Amino acid sequence: GVKMHISMSKRPSQDAEDKCKLIKVRKGSTVLDICCGLGYSASAAARLGAKRVVSLEVDANVLEVARQNPASAALFDPEGPIQIVMGPAQESILAFDDESFSGVMHDPPRFSFAGELYSQAFYNEVFRVLKCGGRFFHYTGNPGGRSSIPNGVKRRMMLSGFVNVKWIDTCQGMLGIKP
Repeated sequence: GVKMHISMSKRPSQDAEDKCKLIKVRKGSTVLDICCGLGYSASAAARLGAKRVVSLEVDANVLEVARQNPASAALFDPEGPIQIVMGPAQESILAFDDESFSGVMHDPPRFSFAGELYSQAFYNEVFRVLKCGGRFFHYTGNPGGRSSIPNGVKRRMMLSGFVNVKWIDTCQGMLGIKP
């Protein structure tokens, strides 16, 4: 299988914080976290001062595991800035207004499990909901030398209108900016 997350050199909370810093999360930011998982990215955005974090998740079982994880407690804090939206991300994103978010983090399952989250139509929606000057980080992991996944992600991000799209080795994904 594909090793998806950096696990040897960083704690998950540090990896999530590094990704948040790539999209310039700071006090007052509005963040869309696509594919919540255990909520490390959403929690990091909240810690860095985001005023609103919308975290999309399709699998209720994943959130049940997160409820058991002390490091995921911020996801369920009723006084915190995190809102969880249940449902398929490719459908949930359609409900947001244009330019709703200052930053977007995308950490989908591998392509073979969720190809729709790598589609041109999906990247177009991410572009639509991101504010001008906003940053989009798509975590791909390092699927190996023969994989075309990162190059395909880069190509589709550019076709959607993102500029300065580049691989960020320390966080294993593509970063782009909406002009």
